[in-house]
Amino acid sequence: MRRIALALGLVLTLMAAPAAAASAAPPSPAAGEAVAVPADLTGREVSFPGGGRLTLHGTVLSPLKAAPGRPGMVLVHGAGTGTPRAKLMGEAVEFARRGMSVLVYDKRSEGYSTFHRSYSALADDALGAVAALRSQPGVDPAKVGVWGLSEGGWVAPLAASRSRDVAFVVVVGANALAPLRQQTWAVAAGLRKARVAGSLVDRAEPNLYRVIADGGMFPEPWYDPEPTLSAVRQPVLAIWGVHDLLTPPKETPPIFARALEKGGNRHYTFRFFPGADHAAHLTPDGGVTRLPALAPGYADLVGTWVREVVSGRPPLSSTSGPAPEQATPTVPVDRPAPWESAPVQLAVMLLLIAAFAAYPVTALVRRLRGRSRRALPGAPRVLSAAGPVAVLGSFAFLFYLLMTGGKLAAPGPVLLGRPVVWLALQALALTTVAASVRTVRAWRRAGTRGERVRLGLLLAGGAVFLPWSLYWGLLLP
Repeated sequence: MRRIALALGLVLTLMAAPAAAASAAPPSPAAGEAVAVPADLTGREVSFPGGGRLTLHGTVLSPLKAAPGRPGMVLVHGAGTGTPRAKLMGEAVEFARRGMSVLVYDKRSEGYSTFHRSYSALADDALGAVAALRSQPGVDPAKVGVWGLSEGGWVAPLAASRSRDVAFVVVVGANALAPLRQQTWAVAAGLRKARVAGSLVDRAEPNLYRVIADGGMFPEPWYDPEPTLSAVRQPVLAIWGVHDLLTPPKETPPIFARALEKGGNRHYTFRFFPGADHAAHLTPDGGVTRLPALAPGYADLVGTWVREVVSGRPPLSSTSGPAPEQATPTVPVDRPAPWESAPVQLAVMLLLIAAFAAYPVTALVRRLRGRSRRALPGAPRVLSAAGPVAVLGSFAFLFYLLMTGGKLAAPGPVLLGRPVVWLALQALALTTVAASVRTVRAWRRAGTRGERVRLGLLLAGGAVFLPWSLYWGLLLP
């Protein structure tokens, strides 16, 4: 049943993919392609074993006149399959200009996808990169740390908790909540920024994520980062943009601090940057658009902080910068009850489609056989047409929103706080319920047993549709 759920998810994802692609940014250079190195830096190509002995490839950037015994830093990507090293070259160049050797590598695509990944394997990749950087000429092996962006904010602390070879940890846009809770909040935050409210945000979106996670289509949904953070003994620098729409920037820092101090680690520095987004890049519109430029002072902070740490002067706990903006709190996303599970939801959807489709299909077969030329009653025809469109259309639209991530604020035209598409689907749901009521009269008037059976099956679909549509918010404001 889980394989069926996965296949269904893939189909609906493909339905949503064209719209998502239209909103996506231009693609970065492919993994493995050479990267341009500025004239004031040197670049050295390296290969190293990652988790599962997978060979990874990267570039070490160093100052042109690099001092011996210098610190090093490995950059760990955010979410994405096979993300090329070029994606983080802006950060790598700026950090290298602050006197470090910086290793940026192509992220794995093997064993990593939209529906499957392992933070443990990614942490092993990062440790492989740390070992490679520690062996580079001029790099002090005792001064090599890790930097992680977004998903890397889960991976970098995990790598540090496993190895004393990691001297320090820098995270940007990191999250201390379970991935599923963070993601449902992020999509809802993007939708609310597009002035969407009501059942789509409060009910349909979190319910779909719970079903996806239960069906095995959301990787590591309930991963708890707090035990890992409690096991980190190295100094930590954590950076958030004030306009972070992907990580809840108000809720995460206190959890980070609590977990670190629980393990006895008080060498942490938290900094918030104004006018910056999830990646600490400048943003002109409150976190929706990411500009190439880093937030002013971000690279300088990293360079200064690393120099203090590797010199044996790790700062004690401190927080600075303007208060982050978080319009709404996150909400717990619990594991679904048995009746909410992915297999049950899939079974209900298939039942609805079969019940609604059986009526027109059998009518067509009877007409082709010449057994009936009588016009079908209006209400059953409406029910058999509106029902499946409401069911399939709502899932297709929800998957579209998930594919665009909500952060792009692209739910389409919004009317009365609802996307026009969602309003149309809600109208179809109301039509389906009304047609179900009127179909009862047609069932009572049916002249043959066969007709009563066909209409009875159609009514069964209508009866199941009512609680189903309430659960998904189609019949709620």
